[in-house]
Order: sequence, then structure tokens, then C-alpha cells
Amino acid sequence: MPFFAYKARNARGELMQGVLESADSGGVADQLFKTGVTPVEIVQTSKPAGDNGDGWWAKFSEKKVQPMDVQLFSRQLYTLLKAGVPIMRGLAGLQESAVNKAFARVVQDLRESLDAGRELSAAMRRHPAVFSTFYISMVRVGELTGRLEDIFLRMFDYLEFDREMRARISSALRYPIFVVVAMILAMGVINVFVIPAFAKVYAGFNTELPVMTRVLIGTSNFTLHYWPLMLALLAGAVAAFKMYIGTDAGRYNWDKSKLNIPIAGKIILKGTLARFARSFALSSKSGVPIVQALNVIAQTVNNAYVASRVEQMRDGVERGESILRTAVATGVFTPVALQMVAVGEETGELDDLMDEIAEMYEREVDYELKTLSAQIEPVLIVFLGTMVLILALGVFLPIWDLGQVAMKRGT
Repeated sequence: MPFFAYKARNARGELMQGVLESADSGGVADQLFKTGVTPVEIVQTSKPAGDNGDGWWAKFSEKKVQPMDVQLFSRQLYTLLKAGVPIMRGLAGLQESAVNKAFARVVQDLRESLDAGRELSAAMRRHPAVFSTFYISMVRVGELTGRLEDIFLRMFDYLEFDREMRARISSALRYPIFVVVAMILAMGVINVFVIPAFAKVYAGFNTELPVMTRVLIGTSNFTLHYWPLMLALLAGAVAAFKMYIGTDAGRYNWDKSKLNIPIAGKIILKGTLARFARSFALSSKSGVPIVQALNVIAQTVNNAYVASRVEQMRDGVERGESILRTAVATGVFTPVALQMVAVGEETGELDDLMDEIAEMYEREVDYELKTLSAQIEPVLIVFLGTMVLILALGVFLPIWDLGQVAMKRGT
């Protein structure tokens, strides 16, 4: 179908411009009237919708859709729907006010899909990189239950929780990563510049050097002569690792291994379980059947190993087992969380207690993150001390030996 560039005015008299695809100009006019705007000019164009005419560089450098865009979209759409604004008119306003051009095109596609008779969840499914499976499933539940505005408010809270969790983890890991990178760079500078300079001095001693010094000089020579090979091997190892974790088995094994990393593993596990509990509570409060909820949540925990445990819970529930029994069988929940699940099943308030479990795990993650630097510092200090000791012994032992020999000759 051809594309038509249009100019129109909304209810406030503001000028709107865009491009729509339709069989003829009359179809474009009908689409615009349905969204609550009045067309002023409609002209056929060869430019497809979303092409701003700035060329490939503009598309390449354009800001991608961020999670914050989806979060704000959820809150804004909740406010509009609660105020009684029709969804088509609400989407038109959000498209008009969107700062991110890429997200504005997504909203435009949602409008066009709704106008073509699709449901909102089906329209969102056309953009898997923007809307997660969990998000789309919750929107579908809202459509079926007639509580779409409540779903958008809950998704806003859920996305805020998820964003804060990721931000805390990133902030806590920033210092250790900086220290490790600085240490690696320092070792590289020492190998390339410092040790070769000392090696030239030691060459004039005409004596056998200590073992530690020979090891350092050998390591430096190897780095200087074979650094292209080392870079190639490193790049190959990174590529092979990415290919490995790209497979189902590789992703499962890597995600399971991450949970066993000293210090960081327990933080990753608790953060993942907090996301699971929050998703479960949201699904339960929205009226999603438990089996269906567990099936969707397994795709949102962002860890293949924990996802397999959630699927194991789903299979157990399908067989008629209790949530508590299936949760115990997974082996990933703490005893306190299992106690709360047991109470929730007995009282029929599992969704509220799942929220409390999420808050409990969130507090534990908060505490672990606050003490992360203190836990890592001893390891970093031991590593730095060992590296400095090796360098000191390797560099100064020959000078010490030479001084001893000179003193003996002087006496």
C-alpha cells in the first residue's frame, strides 16, 4: 500500500504531522478522525512511515528505545485510561509528546495496529525488543479482565523495582571492576616498559639471576614477542564463550555457575528470586492462573537455571502438588521464604506474602551490595600485595645480591 504524509490538528488546535500507510487518502482521513484529530492536508509520498529523511547515519545514531521509555509509557497510559481518555486518543497524545523518536514510531505502530482491529497485546507482540513477554502477557490479562489501567500501574511499579535492582548491582560492581581493570593495565605497563628496562641493567651483571627475576623477564619477553597471538587467543576465547552461552546448554551451565561465584553468586540469586516473587505477586493479584503465571515468570527471571526450577514448579503444580512442595524441591529458596509460602497457602494470601518475600530478598540484596566493597577489599588487598611482593623480589633481589657480593669483595 502507498504512504501518505498528513498534516492535522488535534482537539487543542495543535498541528500534527506524520506518515500513514493506507489504500487511499480517504483511508488516511478515516484513521485520523478515529484518533480524534482533523486532517488538514494529505499528500501521497514515497517516504515510508518512520523515515525522517535524514539518511542512514541518522538511523544509526538515533537513540534506541530504553526501559525508562516503557516505564513512563506505562504510567502515562494508566493516567490517561483512568481519566477516561479513549486509548486511541491517548496513544496519539503519547506519540506526539514522545522525546525518543524510535519509541514514537513504536507507539504509532500500536495505533495503526489497533486501528486495523488488533488487540493491544497483539500489537505489542510485534515489538519483542521493546515489550517483554511478561509485559505482553500482563497486558493480555488486563484486556481479558477489563482492568487494563490497573495492569499498567502495576507494570510501572514492577519496572521501577527491576530498574532500581539493576542500578544497585551496577553501582556496587563499579568499584571492584575499576580496581581489577586498573590492576590489569598496571601489569601490562610493567611487562612492556618497566621490566625490559631493568633487564638491560641486569644483563651487565654477568651473573645468574634469581628465579623470580628470570620468571618476570621471561613473562615480559613472551608478552613483547607474542602479544598479537595473545590478543588473537583472547578474542577467540571471548567469541567461543559467547557462542557457547548462546546455546541452551551453555546458557544453563553459565547461569548455574554464576550462582556459585564467591560473594557475587548469592547477590545474583537473591536478586533473581526477588524478581520472581515480585512477578508472581503481580500475576496472582491480576488474576492469572498459577500454572500460566509460572510459565510466563520462567521467561522473566533472566537466569536459565532458575527458570528451569520455576518450570519444575509449574510441572509440579500441574500434577496437583502444592506451591510449598514444589518450591522446596527446587532447592533455591531460603527456609524463611518457604515458611512464608506455607503460611500464604494456608491463609489464601499467597500474593501478599510473595510481595513480602520480594521485599525481604530486596533488603538482603541491599545489605549485600552495601557491604560488597568491604567483602571484596580483602581479596583485592591480598592480590595486590602478592603482585607487589613478586615484583619487588624480582626487581630488587638481583640488586641485593650484587650489593652482597660487593660488600664481600670490599672486606
